[in-house]
Amino acid sequence: MTAQRAKQVEEERVKELLKQALPPVACDAEPARDLWPDVLRRLDAEPAPSRALPAKLPWFDWALIGGLVVFAVSFPATIPVFLYYL
Repeated sequence: MTAQRAKQVEEERVKELLKQALPPVACDAEPARDLWPDVLRRLDAEPAPSRALPAKLPWFDWALIGGLVVFAVSFPATIPVFLYYL
């Protein structure tokens, strides 16, 4: 059995397994009901996310920011490295 034939057999095997695992889908399948009103309801219910820095950060975030500031003051040559990774 050549490598190409083995690959072809494997592809056929995978196709058959996929046909067994996935049910057939009708070409004209549509949802049981109209979903657009639900989308509009969710958009109205959820407030838009704020892009501003949140007023309340966990203490661990403040500790990381403080450590970064101390490190940058101690080793100013690292500032371009931090800016690069932002």
